[in-house]
Amino acid sequence: MDYIQDRSRHIDISLQNSRVCGIKFHNKTLIFKLDRIFRCVEGEEVECPGELRFEGCDLDLCRALIFNKTLGEGRFTGRALSLREFIDVYGNAEFEIVTEGYFGNTTTYSGWLWEAERAPVSAILYLWNRGNRIYRIEE
Repeated sequence: MDYIQDRSRHIDISLQNSRVCGIKFHNKTLIFKLDRIFRCVEGEEVECPGELRFEGCDLDLCRALIFNKTLGEGRFTGRALSLREFIDVYGNAEFEIVTEGYFGNTTTYSGWLWEAERAPVSAILYLWNRGNRIYRIEE
């Protein structure tokens, strides 16, 4: 089932603690494959796998910041990547969403980047799209 976030109405969906298990880009649509999407159904939290589609996405305006450790205290280093580079370099990694923010045409996710047999590191994804966000939930 599709739930459309068109910036004019609120839907009861959260991605906190969801993991992005795959990223695709096709016809100006950025697609995140998610292990679970949380939504409120009759006052109860329900989780289902699915995907999130960002229509009208401009990859040239999207960025990823990857740090050398999980952030909290102390010094850190990192690198900034275009989202195209992020998809190429970290295509087999999983990104766990810890916080999510939505404002206008911008979406910001901060969380942990998990690569096989490595400790997670902090990462931030900045996304830009002019179309709808569509949560496609497998029920």
